[in-house]
Amino acid sequence: MHTDNLIGFGLAVGSSAFIGSSFIIKKKGLQRAGASGSRASSGGYRYLLEPLWWIGMVTMIVREFANFVAYIYAPAVLVTPLGALSIIVSAVLAHLLLKEKLQKLGILGCILCIVGSTIIVLHAPAERSLSSVEEIWKLALQPAFLLYTASAVALVRVLVLYCEPRYGQTNIMVYIGVCSVIGYLTVMSIKAVGIAIRLTIEGSSQVAHFQTWVFVMVAASCIITQLNYLNKALDTFNTAVVSPIYYAMFTSLTIFASAIMFKDWAGQSASSIVSVLCGFITVLLGTMVLHSTRDPEKTAAVDYSALPQISWRGHANGEIWKQKDNDELHPEFVAIIRQEHFK
Repeated sequence: MHTDNLIGFGLAVGSSAFIGSSFIIKKKGLQRAGASGSRASSGGYRYLLEPLWWIGMVTMIVREFANFVAYIYAPAVLVTPLGALSIIVSAVLAHLLLKEKLQKLGILGCILCIVGSTIIVLHAPAERSLSSVEEIWKLALQPAFLLYTASAVALVRVLVLYCEPRYGQTNIMVYIGVCSVIGYLTVMSIKAVGIAIRLTIEGSSQVAHFQTWVFVMVAASCIITQLNYLNKALDTFNTAVVSPIYYAMFTSLTIFASAIMFKDWAGQSASSIVSVLCGFITVLLGTMVLHSTRDPEKTAAVDYSALPQISWRGHANGEIWKQKDNDELHPEFVAIIRQEHFK
């Protein structure tokens, strides 16, 4: 394997361990913050005052740095699928710390993730040599990549403006959809910034090029958006459900985008391409097995004792029936009364 790919592989594995841990630590912080104030899923930001959430953020920052350097040395088609290892870490830690039970079949899912990642690593293409950030800019302006990006931005607008207010609290695909679609833009821009830094260190300064700063601004904006919606997803749904679905969508979109922009498959044999795709499918199957064996997150029981008491009276067969203090409704009977009915 190419030396650069080995470096990228090592950094990607370390990055996966950190991101798997940060998911759990942030989840614990969000739970503590939600217990004493407004939750992130409802637009609250009390988690910013929770030390445990910041520990998770620091862990995520370390992960992002390792991932950032990994993208400098290795192609996205190698680095991104290795994020499957983070699913294993988060599943095990969720079982131990969050009491989100990992069933025996989930172990098979973990093994499939490892096998698929190994196949991808062994057949990943070497990184394409780029000499300047202007060359990356030309790749980003290809009609095919521009069409792909325009479609992604339009989809994000629909998810944020239309779907989130209506289905955000009930459909996991809304929050994760925003994270995943924005995620591939994050990877492409981070990779461009990383290559610019590497070229600068090697003696070919890219600081004066305006394209470098455009990529920096795009990366920063996408990261902030991702973090916001990832917090909402973690605070609303089970961690073991969020992780694999987010991974599958994010990785698929990123690999496709990298193939369009950087032409990772150019010069590769058909057997290598098929091997990488088979490895990725194996990883996806592993995430599906993990997802299917996880228990859904328990919702808190609703306490009706704090609701205002309502007296009633009715007419039946010419008689007037009035509520008595010891009258009770059938336990399966639930009434929803609008406030305006009492005006």
